[in-house]
Amino acid sequence: MEGVSLFAVTYLILIPVFVYWVIGKRRGLFTLASYFLCAGLNALVKLTACVYRPWIRDPRIIPAGDSIETATGYSFPSGHTITAGTIYGGTALSLWKPARLFSILCLILVFLTGFSRNYLGVHTPQDVIVGVLEAALVLFVVEKLFMHVEKKIESEIIVLSIFFAIGWLGMAYVTYKSYPMDYIDGKLLVDPMKMKADGYTNLGYLIAFPVARLFEKSFVKFKPAGPNLKGIVMGGIGTVSLYLMIKYLKPLVHSSVGYYLGRFAFSFILVFYCVALYPMIIKLVMRGFRK
Repeated sequence: MEGVSLFAVTYLILIPVFVYWVIGKRRGLFTLASYFLCAGLNALVKLTACVYRPWIRDPRIIPAGDSIETATGYSFPSGHTITAGTIYGGTALSLWKPARLFSILCLILVFLTGFSRNYLGVHTPQDVIVGVLEAALVLFVVEKLFMHVEKKIESEIIVLSIFFAIGWLGMAYVTYKSYPMDYIDGKLLVDPMKMKADGYTNLGYLIAFPVARLFEKSFVKFKPAGPNLKGIVMGGIGTVSLYLMIKYLKPLVHSSVGYYLGRFAFSFILVFYCVALYPMIIKLVMRGFRK
């Protein structure tokens, strides 16, 4: 169960970027846009509600294994669940017709991830249920936005501007709002500095996505590599490089740029790499193959 939870919050983004790079641009972009929007909105909800973890509210609850080490910060709604809900759920919706069995597996994994958070004792059922509902609502809204933009291409800049504005307004909100300062045995229950850093990470996605999307749309204009040997190899190289970025570059950026700015900076790097930079590499490499 710990493995299910860890993957959901750390490396799950590898799935939609592979879809985006290799299988279908619209399909992958739908899932990525849903995740980035939901991550930013969930940060605002979580840092507004400021609900403590279950074991703080009820000492009879004892988290399983090492799950308490990664379950930092506030509890409501579940961040793992909204990540699984938007990424697994978005992938399931976008691949429902061409890959029905895989889509069903993704939907099962949404609920398995939510169950794992309850099983480990790091979230209440309410945290998980609201997380699932939040993810479902965002998927619905983003699909409607995509349909609107496909009918009126010029409206995409308005939609992206709204994403961008929500991100920056959210940054100001989490920076200047007040946070609970409750202590038990002289120890601060939740450090507001860490909560702000988490907010900068998630709102950074929401700010970076419009920039990366406009850059790709205006200058890159790539086409997915295709579900063939060359395309799968290109997608595999990209996902491995993204995995290495998350594992090694992320802590380096966090430590070298600064506690707050480092979180925002890596979020921006990650989104730009996924949405615009690696697609540029795909375009150049595939053009070389065709010569």
